Amino acid sequence: MIRLIKTIGMVLFLLGCVLASAASAQEVITSYHSAINLSKSGEMAVVETIKVNVEGIRLKRGIYRDFPLTFQDDEGRRHKVDFNLVSVSRDGQSEPYRTENIPDGIRIYTGEQDVLLPAGEHVLEITYETARQIRYFADHDELYWNVTGTEWAFPIGEAVATVTLPDGVRAKALDVFTGGYGSSDKNATAVEDGSEVVFTTTRPLRPQEGLTIAIKLPKGSIDPPAASTEQLWWLKDHLPSVLAIAGLVVVALYYTRMWARVGRDADRGVIVPRWDAPDGISPALANYIDNKGFSGEGWTALSAAALNLAVGGFVVLEDLKNALVITATNKSAPANLPTGESMLLKAVVTEGGKLTIDKANGKTVQKVGASFRSAMEKEHRNRYYLANTWYVLGGVALSVVFLGSIFIFGNLDDTSIALVLVPALASVVISIFAIGLGKALRKRGTLFSRIKAIVFAAFFGFVLFSGAFSLVAFVITTALEAHELPLLIAVSGIILANLLFYYLMGAPTPLGARMMDGIDGLRQYLTLAEKERMNMAGAPEMSPQHFEKLLPYAVALGVEKPWAETFDRWLLAAAAGAAAYQPAWYYGNHFSVGSFGDRMGGFAGSLANTMTASLPPPPKSSSSGFGGGGFSGGGGGGGGGGGW
Repeated sequence: MIRLIKTIGMVLFLLGCVLASAASAQEVITSYHSAINLSKSGEMAVVETIKVNVEGIRLKRGIYRDFPLTFQDDEGRRHKVDFNLVSVSRDGQSEPYRTENIPDGIRIYTGEQDVLLPAGEHVLEITYETARQIRYFADHDELYWNVTGTEWAFPIGEAVATVTLPDGVRAKALDVFTGGYGSSDKNATAVEDGSEVVFTTTRPLRPQEGLTIAIKLPKGSIDPPAASTEQLWWLKDHLPSVLAIAGLVVVALYYTRMWARVGRDADRGVIVPRWDAPDGISPALANYIDNKGFSGEGWTALSAAALNLAVGGFVVLEDLKNALVITATNKSAPANLPTGESMLLKAVVTEGGKLTIDKANGKTVQKVGASFRSAMEKEHRNRYYLANTWYVLGGVALSVVFLGSIFIFGNLDDTSIALVLVPALASVVISIFAIGLGKALRKRGTLFSRIKAIVFAAFFGFVLFSGAFSLVAFVITTALEAHELPLLIAVSGIILANLLFYYLMGAPTPLGARMMDGIDGLRQYLTLAEKERMNMAGAPEMSPQHFEKLLPYAVALGVEKPWAETFDRWLLAAAAGAAAYQPAWYYGNHFSVGSFGDRMGGFAGSLANTMTASLPPPPKSSSSGFGGGGFSGGGGGGGGGGGW
């Protein structure tokens, strides 16, 4: 029996030794002492003495200490604080360290990458100075200070804060909070001894728990900042908004002045329906002037040029099931053939007199299209319309300078960064959608393609509107909570100014404005009802020749459907010979009475689509990727840390 008791005792003793050894092997902060010297100017000199037990698990080279560089006042406004790291030591000797910026703060690493700490207890000491940590109320001053922070990865055996007040200053009231962020537990004592106040925890702090203190001081105990200092602080706090507002003013003034100088459109004349092109311009040039460039990347203009060559007898169009063939005739081209048509006819001749437009010949079609656009641009650029691109780029450059300065000098927190980036990204998405929709509707191809574009716009427009409304509401709410509404408005204003003047800065020349008036008059004529067209004095009567002459222009201006339907109605009312009309320049489906408008309008309008469909796919880009009161954590100071 005695032997059994001895055996059990020995087992218990050994188990206790094992448990004691395991406990001693824990990586913990055994004590955390913060000595705070508060001066009458409001500056604080802080010495943090941290005793840690190192076992080489997470604590290998040293600790890291995160310190916030912002302070939230009693109204919820965020302010920048001053911070100066004085020294770092370990076991009484100077210790190497490095710092890096983290969101809203600074991280201090003690130790070196290549030096491992010996196992056992070490005393680390971090000395720093900070200011702008005092709250000034109407009837008292206050130090509300997060001593340890609530983000430590290790438990803290005991936390102590010793605050030395300015000479002659005594506390009116003391308070203390412990626990995780937001906790109002008071597991600590507060003792005042003259000008010194000592706060001590009464239980160990678990990871992500901390000690926060509050000292209420008589009004005037801490000198309030001078007016010049307050102005400097205000500028420091609001620098992002100041830069954004200044940027908005400068960018808006620049664009307004440049628009008044070069972007204001010349006065337009009265639009009068006409049945010919102004100054006899070609259909391709009419498309170029009407769209202030090319619509459909130039394929609509190229289709109109092909039709005009066919109507003129220089080529024949063969509408095959899976291809379109442009074949040159023996008719000699005049010397004054328009540039685009001359280039296209030359390309057909170069291909042996026959240019096949299908997927098998896509590269050739692509080359022809590029040569056509280049020839047109070279001859007509800046003659009818000035894009004023350099003036737009000047505004963009100014915007980039101010937005960049906000990021570089504004010391933005996460919320402010979001308030700068979200409007920018949203504007890009909306612009891409708007441009895509505009191109889809501008092509005005078949009825089915337009219906698809409208359905797409309705669905995704609803989704974008719903998402945009929710996003705007969220961003505005966030801006109000962070007191950053001026920043949001100014950044959004800069982006809006660039988008707005991107479209406004371009302007037609006086010649371009006159030509646009004539083109609009031709478009009106092509879309007029038959009665209105017949009532026009001097208007030519409808005939196959008149229809064919204006069909390329109808394609160029996107109104080939109503023009073909008008001719269709004329055919129905015409004599039998006319009703059997078949264009000599076209081989394909035979047109019957009542179907010409649908078939010819569809063919003419789909020429650009046929050309676009034949193009080779763009090269794929390579990418890779892989799948009402205080609380603990409140006030200034805080942060946390861990080991590395």
